Amino acid sequence: MEIEAFLTLAEQLHFGRTAERLCVTTGRVSQVIKKLERRIGGMLFERTSRTVRLTPIGRQLADDLAPLVAGMEEALRKATRASRGVTGELRVAFLGEWTAPALLEVVGLFGERHPDCSVDVREVQLSNSRASLVDRSVDVLIASYPFDGMACGPVLLTENRVLAVAAGHPLAGEESVSLEVLAEHPVVQYPEVTSAEFKRDRTPDRTPSGRPVPKGPAGGSFSEMLTLVAMGKGVLPVGDHSRSYYPRPDVAYVPLRDARPIERGPVWLEGNTTERVRAFVRAAADVVERPPAQGSSRRPSALPSAGSRPVSG
Repeated sequence: MEIEAFLTLAEQLHFGRTAERLCVTTGRVSQVIKKLERRIGGMLFERTSRTVRLTPIGRQLADDLAPLVAGMEEALRKATRASRGVTGELRVAFLGEWTAPALLEVVGLFGERHPDCSVDVREVQLSNSRASLVDRSVDVLIASYPFDGMACGPVLLTENRVLAVAAGHPLAGEESVSLEVLAEHPVVQYPEVTSAEFKRDRTPDRTPSGRPVPKGPAGGSFSEMLTLVAMGKGVLPVGDHSRSYYPRPDVAYVPLRDARPIERGPVWLEGNTTERVRAFVRAAADVVERPPAQGSSRRPSALPSAGSRPVSG
């Protein structure tokens, strides 16, 4: 009571308002402050009939106590959250069918640990993936790195890159190609709503040697982009998963031997880092550490080859 009364009076500088805040009488506040002053051996407040002011000793005590009390309150909040557990609803989403198995593996572990928290799983598209995080209709999204302006968690999926070309394209029969070939063919573009950093990573403006990359037409979805490739409108660097999830007789996938692997994992809005989100990211990190479940998309064949360079960040 002494510390609470002192800090409240130091803020309000008025005995009446302090009493109202603490739900006690003005006399009780005065009594507590006098007792504290006797313990310290000095005046904490200068009182007149009209004003209340902190003395230098009082100001120093207030400055010293405030951060300590704030730390104690935060410790109590943490203990309260821990006692209640993770509850409510967590909305998670995946971008691309190939990320769903990994997401469900994390959801399974999260559900075992936090049975009182329901999980809503949904799919988003290229056109609304970022917007769903910004408007908080989705709490966590499993997507490719980099993802502009978002926090990101542990890498769940790693895969090599391949170049999607039309089945009759001159490159279709190659065993592998270099990123330098992008300077020689138009590259199909992602929709404008896609983050700038992501687009630079997937469809760069220049090759590693600095040669400009010609831009082809943009597609509104991944399927549309592959259709543009099949029509001969351009080529498109994609992840190796496309072989399995987008097998098309009119599209060939040629390994890119000098491209960095693609990494995927949880991304979320920094300002929406709730205890539920933290718990989900912890579950994702633990899933990464354990052996892949049978049928999991975290398969060895998706790992980078010995000649690939790891992605940073």
